[in-house]
Amino acid sequence: MTEPLALYVHWPFCVSKCPYCDFNSHVRESVDQDRWRDALLVDLAHEAQVGPRRPLTSIFFGGGTPSLMPPATVAALIETAERHWGFAPDIEITLEANPSSVEAARFAGLAAAGVNRVSLGLQALDDDALRFLGRAHDVAEGLGALNTAQAAFDRVSFDLIYALPGQSADAWQATLARALGFGTGHLSLYQLTIEPGTRFAAMAARGELVPVDPDFAADLFELTRDMTTAAGLPAYEISNHARPGEESRHNLTYWRYGDYLGVGPGAHGRRAGVATARAKKPENWLTRIDRDRHGIELEESLSAETQQREALVMGLRLDEGLPNDRASAVDRAKVARLAGMGLIEQTPERLRVTPAGMLLLDAILAEVAL
Repeated sequence: MTEPLALYVHWPFCVSKCPYCDFNSHVRESVDQDRWRDALLVDLAHEAQVGPRRPLTSIFFGGGTPSLMPPATVAALIETAERHWGFAPDIEITLEANPSSVEAARFAGLAAAGVNRVSLGLQALDDDALRFLGRAHDVAEGLGALNTAQAAFDRVSFDLIYALPGQSADAWQATLARALGFGTGHLSLYQLTIEPGTRFAAMAARGELVPVDPDFAADLFELTRDMTTAAGLPAYEISNHARPGEESRHNLTYWRYGDYLGVGPGAHGRRAGVATARAKKPENWLTRIDRDRHGIELEESLSAETQQREALVMGLRLDEGLPNDRASAVDRAKVARLAGMGLIEQTPERLRVTPAGMLLLDAILAEVAL
């Protein structure tokens, strides 16, 4: 089996503001596509020069609004990546997309460019919820994009957000049942979180948004797992559900703490124990490309202890957990105590959080990590 090597390409530009991301300064009406394609290729070449030299197992185009990249730019990046590293026979090439008719019109061209998996940000199947979430599309447009995606790509995933203020268990059950009926092999199902500095945080501070009661959110989490398991898409990560064999190989590389290369503004990487971070602002990244022939702002070797800690934090998100040789950065006494409470399982081979423990994952990580 090929040792995983993932490539992440970050396209920073958006066409509309998002209520809960930190890239709103990157909204652009137009982009110099030739300049950006050439700059990304320069950044790519640097990673090929200094990074691991083995076949890529996945590529992920994220952002931003990467589905508004011209298919020719996507094709150039894919073709160049193959020349630099070669591809594993079953390489997964994913592109994130907003479910708008404008972006869906590009799907055939993106598939022809080499993309074989798309991740759609549907986020809700109710127009009122979409308005609350600040999304530009409505349900009809989103489902139209989903149909187009399923016709264009071999594999399709979409995400939904639940535990919205005022959402009942019956309402979420009906939404999830509808979502499972669309037949995709992968779903990302996230509970609404109130992040500092977002519109939601400001609404909560003004009393305009009351977060869902944690006990009720836990009930919804368990309902979600029960329904996806019954439908043949069990959870393999705290928020991700898939038919066996249709898990996101790219994200599994992150969660299993494999090597991944990041290019483009704000992209992070981990390669052979070295952490990299590109300049976040597009203009600063371009300046570094012109000056240094790469966009790296930070590059540092990680200590063995840091790598063990990062592997633990990522690996315990997975239902499979992580191998014990990656789990040395834990307090064994606290692990034993949590195991006695049914929140953690430890075998001679692996350490994993139980389904009951997943409800308390953040607290468990804070408790057991050294």
